Amino acid sequence: MSPAVPPAVPPRHMDSVLAILDALESPARGGSPGTAAALGRGLGVCSTPGCRAVLGEPPGTPERPLALTVGQWQLLTELLRHDPATPELGAVLAPDGSTVALGPLLAGIEAGLRSGGFGPPLPTLDPPADPLLAVTIAEALGTSFLLAQGNDNNATTLGPGGCWDDVENPQNYTLRGPPSPVPDPVAIGAMDGVLLGAQLARRPLPVAELLRGYYGVGNVSGAGRPLSSYRRRDFGALAGQERLEKEVAAVLGMLRTLSPSLELLRDMGTQEVEAVARRAAQEFSERYVECPAIVPRCLWGARPYRGTPALLQPPLGLVFLHHTLEPARPCRTFSACTRAMRDMQRFHQDTRGWDDIGYSFVVGSDGYLYEGRGWHWVGAHTKGYNTQGFGVGIVGDFTATLPDPDTLALVRDELLPCAVRSGHIRPDFTLHGHRQLGRTDCPGNALFQEIQSWSGFQ
Repeated sequence: MSPAVPPAVPPRHMDSVLAILDALESPARGGSPGTAAALGRGLGVCSTPGCRAVLGEPPGTPERPLALTVGQWQLLTELLRHDPATPELGAVLAPDGSTVALGPLLAGIEAGLRSGGFGPPLPTLDPPADPLLAVTIAEALGTSFLLAQGNDNNATTLGPGGCWDDVENPQNYTLRGPPSPVPDPVAIGAMDGVLLGAQLARRPLPVAELLRGYYGVGNVSGAGRPLSSYRRRDFGALAGQERLEKEVAAVLGMLRTLSPSLELLRDMGTQEVEAVARRAAQEFSERYVECPAIVPRCLWGARPYRGTPALLQPPLGLVFLHHTLEPARPCRTFSACTRAMRDMQRFHQDTRGWDDIGYSFVVGSDGYLYEGRGWHWVGAHTKGYNTQGFGVGIVGDFTATLPDPDTLALVRDELLPCAVRSGHIRPDFTLHGHRQLGRTDCPGNALFQEIQSWSGFQ
């Protein structure tokens, strides 16, 4: 007998999820917008006490729908089986380069559909809590910070991020540190679940169509940023720190009545619960709303550093702004920006003979920062000053034109204030254009004129 051939499991990419949703939601095959959410619940989405209190007990374990191949079914069951010890197994790579946990995303989608009148109505919670925020982020966040209280504050409460083995064919995602109950993919999936759930509450539509529009799948022109690249801004507008704090406190109050397993809650007074909620909302907002997302080296395909990098001694007092000149066109998609990063690193290492790409960070017009030398290592961006400051390059030639307003805001309103708060640069830092410290036209006439109005410019 010949050995059984294992099923072809699709890559862990949002495209694979969309193909599954298309098959499940096809009216010709008896599907509907709620099919995927119901299936997700049966497979293990929403297995925590608070989520079950909101969305109800899960149905029995489902059989493979005929619309899905064996490989698709295997992928879906692996992605949706909730296991707190291995949160990275529930994540997929999105077209914008972010890594999204499907559990909180689908929980938010179900809550949105049901509050929009599709499916059974949601219960009224006591204490009053927003069901959408409860099932996506509030319970996970409250639980994470509550457990940290019980561990003398040494436990990791948020993060870490991670890396894929291959962005073209992602199969394995590895966290870059000890996991918390809210690693980066869970935080991202939760924010997306809130935003898309809120949209579905206003107008139910097929989930595949919703995700395609949000993540920019098939947007090959690269003319505009996908909506998903604005998740931090949009989540902050919908659920700012104050509202998030209130919802975390409400969910912890609800858990107190539900779950004997959370022993920590039994001995906590209202003020202590409120203090946990305050800290959770503040730290989440600072990390995932007020600070920009940084694409790590492993995700853009960086070559190794050559030689031995030298450590910086933060906080530093200087920031130098550059334009890349080559490529001259701003990059507006993850694939275009990662290609630009690899090209620049190759030029800096092979032609210039440097150890690595010179910049500390590079800014794409896709809404993301890309890690070059990063916060910790001396760069090669501003001759004579590399040990004293960070070099930030914006992809494009800004001699005659400016980066778009969103890209300027990413540097001015997010990166620089975040770097001060996190202790990488001093509150009294000074900002310079590269040309002020060397014989160069960088960062271009238009961009140099623009930054003269920015805080810290000297």
